[in-house]
Amino acid sequence: MMKAIKLTAVLLSAGLTVGCASKSDITNLQTQVDGLKAEISSVKSTADEALSSAQAAEAAANKAAAAAQRAEQAINDKLDRGFRKGAMK
Repeated sequence: MMKAIKLTAVLLSAGLTVGCASKSDITNLQTQVDGLKAEISSVKSTADEALSSAQAAEAAANKAAAAAQRAEQAINDKLDRGFRKGAMK
């Protein structure tokens, strides 16, 4: 019985010594967490800028597509008028 108590005391003290995080470990982890938060903020800012640029590019592409469609329609109208004029002769 005494042997079991001694063994339990040794294991308990070893577990407390090895298993508990020290203040420096916690401080180190907190520093790493703070660094990761700053990095996440930077990445989010970059992603927001990329999204804004992509939306601006999409708007410009839509504007160019609409202009091209109007130009195509104007050319088709002009060709149709020319064909009708030639057919009437």
